[in-house]
Amino acid sequence: MTTEASSIPSVADSRQPTADSQFGRFFLPGPTEVRPEILAAQTRPMIGHRGTAMVELMADLQPGLQRLFRTQRPVYLAASSATGFMEAAIRNCAMERVLALVNGAFSDRFRKIAESNGLAVDALEVPWGEIHDPGMVADKLRTADYDAVTVVHSETSTGALNPIEQLAAVAHDAGDVVLLVDSVTGLAGVPVESDAWSLDFILTGSQKALALPPGLALGVAQPGALERARRKTNRGTYFDFLDFEKNVAKNQTPNTPPLSLLYALQAQLECIDREGVAARWQRHQAMAQRTWQWVDAMNQRGVALEVLAPPGGRSHTVTCIMLPDGIAGPEVTAAMSERGYTIGGGYGRLKERAFRIGHMGDHTLEELESLLGHLEEALLK
Repeated sequence: MTTEASSIPSVADSRQPTADSQFGRFFLPGPTEVRPEILAAQTRPMIGHRGTAMVELMADLQPGLQRLFRTQRPVYLAASSATGFMEAAIRNCAMERVLALVNGAFSDRFRKIAESNGLAVDALEVPWGEIHDPGMVADKLRTADYDAVTVVHSETSTGALNPIEQLAAVAHDAGDVVLLVDSVTGLAGVPVESDAWSLDFILTGSQKALALPPGLALGVAQPGALERARRKTNRGTYFDFLDFEKNVAKNQTPNTPPLSLLYALQAQLECIDREGVAARWQRHQAMAQRTWQWVDAMNQRGVALEVLAPPGGRSHTVTCIMLPDGIAGPEVTAAMSERGYTIGGGYGRLKERAFRIGHMGDHTLEELESLLGHLEEALLK
C-alpha cells in the first residue's frame, strides 16, 4: 500500500511546547525517544497498588491497550523487559519440543531461552535479513512432533519483518502447535491483529514503537495459550499466565506494578487514540518508505548502500543499511553523533558493516528528513 506523506496524521501537533530543542534527533532502534510530556507523566504521586485508585488506573488502561493489540482479550502488564515475557511464553506454552525460527540476533535469543528452560529445540535458520517462508515452516513442522513455534515479528537486528499471519496459520494447520510471537519492534508500528490472526501469545516492550521508557512488558494470551498453561506444572511464579489472568480480571497485577511507567502508558495511550492506530501504522510505513527511497538515491549518487531486508519483508520501524567497503558502521554513527544525532550501529555480526535507523515511536517524516539530510552529508564528506 502506497501512502502519501501529506495524508499521514502527525503526532507533532499533540506535543506540548518544550524548551528541549534536541527532540527529534534520537533514532536508535530502541530505546526510542520519549516526548517530554510523557516523561513528565511519571512524576505523578504514588498510590497504593492494591487500592481503589490502582484498580481505576488499570481499568482505564485496558481499552486502549486492547485497541492497540487489536484484541478482545485482556492485556498483561509486567515490570520486566520484553525478554521476561519471551521466557513467560516458553514456560507457559511450550511443552516438550520447540521449533525456533531464527533470522537474526533476537530470534536466536528466543531459541536460547527455550533451550535454557530444558526443552528440545530445533532451529530453522535463514540468513540474517531474510524472512521465513510459510511453506518452508510447514515442511519443517512435518518432520517432528513440535508443540510450539517461536518467531520474531520485526527482527530489530536486521529490519526484517516476518509474515506472522501466515506463520500462525501454518502452525495451527500442523495440529496442537502454538505460535509465540515477539513483536517488540512491531506492535504499535506495523499492523498486528492479535485475535484475527490467532496469535497464541504476542508480546512487546515499552521502549520501542510505543515510545515509552524501558521496563514494561506487555502481552496477550489467547485461550489456547491459557489451556497450555493449565497443562504445565513447572511454569514458574513471576510469569504465571494463570496468575496474570486471575489478577487482570480484578484490574490488578500479580506482582508490584511499575506505577510510574503505567502513568506514562496512560498518557501515551491517550495520544495514540487521538492519532488512531491505523494512522500510526501509516506514519511508520511512510517513514520506512522514505528511508528506502533515500538509500536508492544515495546509490545513484555513488554511495553503494543496501537495505539488508528484501522488498516485501522489511519492517516499518527499523531499517538496517549495509555499507560499502571502506566505510565502517562505527564511523557513521560517530559522524552522526558529532552532528547531534543518535542512530544505531550494526548489531552483533553486522557491527562493522551496517548501521540502523529506528524510525518509530513518535518520530515524524519531518524529523526523519532532517536526519537523512545530515546522514547524506556525513556519507558524502
